[in-house]
Parts: sequence; C-alpha cells; structure tokens
Amino acid sequence: MLTVDWLFLDMNSYFASVEQQMQPALRGRPVAVVPTMTDRTCCIAVSYEARPYGIKTGTNVGEARRRCPDLQLVEGHHEIYVQTHERIIAAMETVLPVERVCSIDEMACRLSPQHRETGQAVALAKRVKQALADQVGPYLRCSIGLAPNSFLAKVASNMQKPDGLVCITREELPRRLYSLELSDFPGIARNMRRRLESRGIRTTRQLCSLSKRQMIEAWQSVLGEQWWYWLRGDEVSQRATHRRSVGHSHVLPPKFRTEDGARAVLVRLLHKAAMRLRRLDYWAARMVVALSYLGEHPKWKTTVYLGRCQDTPTMLKAFQKTWRSRPPGGRPLKVSVTLFDLTPGISTTPSLFIEERRALGAAQVMDAVNECFGANSLYFASMHQSRKAAPMRIAFTHIPDVAAEIGSSRKKS
Repeated sequence: MLTVDWLFLDMNSYFASVEQQMQPALRGRPVAVVPTMTDRTCCIAVSYEARPYGIKTGTNVGEARRRCPDLQLVEGHHEIYVQTHERIIAAMETVLPVERVCSIDEMACRLSPQHRETGQAVALAKRVKQALADQVGPYLRCSIGLAPNSFLAKVASNMQKPDGLVCITREELPRRLYSLELSDFPGIARNMRRRLESRGIRTTRQLCSLSKRQMIEAWQSVLGEQWWYWLRGDEVSQRATHRRSVGHSHVLPPKFRTEDGARAVLVRLLHKAAMRLRRLDYWAARMVVALSYLGEHPKWKTTVYLGRCQDTPTMLKAFQKTWRSRPPGGRPLKVSVTLFDLTPGISTTPSLFIEERRALGAAQVMDAVNECFGANSLYFASMHQSRKAAPMRIAFTHIPDVAAEIGSSRKKS
C-alpha cells in the first residue's frame, strides 16, 4: 500500500489573490501589489494573469506598466493579508490540524494514520481546497503537496501551479525527483547551486546519488546529512536556528523625502524594531542605520554599538548621535534600521544601572499600553510627524502580530 505522511499547502500569488477576492473588478485581470503608488518601487506580488508579460515579484513598477499597460496596481493591505492568513488556518483546521505555519502563505500538516494511504490523502487534500473556497473565498487558490516528509511535500506543492495537487510516495524516490532542476529545491539558491556545480553536481540525479558523507562535504555542514535523509523520504527535524537580526525598512512616500521626513520615519522604524525585539525577548548589541537616495547620491550606512540593549530610549539616543554624522545633501528614498548581534533574554543579565532599568521599564509600559489601546496610543515625541508612516509590512517568513500593530481592542471590534 502506497502511503504519504505530510500535506503541505502553498497559497498561490497570495497577496494578489486576496486583492482579487476582495475586489471583484480585479478578477481575471493582471494585478500587481505595490508598497506605494509610484513607478520607482517594485512589485511585491503579482497575479497569474500578469506573469505572461514577464512581470514577477521584484519587477520595477514602471517597467511592469510598460510591459502591460492594462496592469492594475493595488497598494498592499497587509493587515488584511494577516487576517486572511488566520482565516485560512481556521478553515484548514476544520479538516485537519495544522502542524507548522511556515510563512504567511505556507503551512504543513502531519497526516493521521487513517489518512496516509494515497487515495485517502488525496481526498483529504481536496477537502482542504473546498474548505478554503467555502470559508475564505474561491479566488484564493492553493497548491498542495503530499509526500513522506514535510520537505518533499513542499517540493511537491511547487511542482504544479496554480491550483495543483501533487503526490510523491516513498516508492517513487528518488526517480520522481529527477526531472526537477536543482533550483527547484528550497534551500538551493544561486550560491548553493554554484557550490554544487563546482563539485560537478548539475542535476538532481547526481545530487541524489551522493553518499551521506559527500552530502555533508557539499554543504560543508551537518545540514548535508539532513538533505541525504530528506531526499530518501525520511522526516528529519531541522535544527533550531538562532535569530540573527530584527529590523524594518521603508520606501519613503514623496512627502517624507526630506532630511526631516527620513529622520522621522527612521525613528518610527526604530520604535517598531525595538518593540519586536522585546516581544521576542532578545537583546541587541549592534544597530545598523541605512539611507539611500534618489539619483547618484551615495548611500549612507552606519553601525552603532549598543552594548547590550533592549529599550527604545537608549537606542534613540544612539540614533540621534549617529544621525548628526550623515553627509549632507541628496533626496532620501529609502530608510532602514536593523538590530544585530542578538542574544536571548534567558542568556542575558539585565543592567544593574538604575537609569537603564528605568528606560527598559518605560519601554515595556509603552508596549503594554499600545497593545491594549492600539498602536501609537503612546509614542515618543520625535516620531509625532511619522507615527502613521511605515505601516505594517509582511516578510513572507515573518507574520506580524496584528494586535501589536493595530491594537488588540481594534482587532476585536
């Protein structure tokens, strides 16, 4: 009897599909979701109707409009994407429990023993698709992969898009994978592919023929051993990773493309990053502030050392000091703040200095007030001008907490 153990769901063109579900006028039309309504930015998501024109995520908006004059531009509604994500999880769990949320548009489910026979698994996958159509919306299509482990289930979900359903059984391995390019596997990006090719590994057949030791040598880490097991259908848990950074970036709207506007938005981003740092219970030792400009003006990027810091006031003081060192001139276009060298709270000894402890206490009080009554209910005066700038943005591997962004009281309303 042929069996599978995992179901992996991948929402197709997620942001664009949510917009088409919300706005009937966009259905069946080429759509691009953008951060701001300007030709200078890039598409952050495109519908399948836009792809025949060569438009994809990252395409410059001006270029996209030249390729497709009928392209419909929509400014992203990130709060709605998170809320729809939660509805998708709820709909899925009417059919089977979600084991792991991998990103805003991906999730994995471990199948129960009675659903592992391939016929039963395929029927279950079809029920998931129907539940999403009935409870979330028929214009939100998904691809589902079924396989012996979650890694290959993800691979299977990418083999047929949109609205696909692909099943890979252990008995078909590894030959079922031979038609795939190395870049079709999650985790083999440009640099890894070059490393493999430097060792004479250019096809999936060659990759699957490697011994466990050769895999470890190719990856130059024990991750290669995990790959050896994954390609054979075994489930091997990925090692827990240490978070490396917390940060935010923002393309400035035209009215903020001044030195004062850029500074105000940077303060807003720093406030958001510091709040996330505390919610994750990490401490940062280093902050990198970057500012890019329109035209040929060189980018400004500086590193600020914080010691061990978790509170917003200390970071703001460090930022204000380094801001004065930036070169004059230029029209700002994009700003970013990133906190590096993170250590978990459990491994960090809080400061013994009363001033620093008070600063952290004040920041924690602000977090509690904003979570209860809504974002920006309480904020630093230096971000007054930009408190509505830099709204919620979603990186696919980081799903914002809507309650933290807009306030739990508003979420319940």
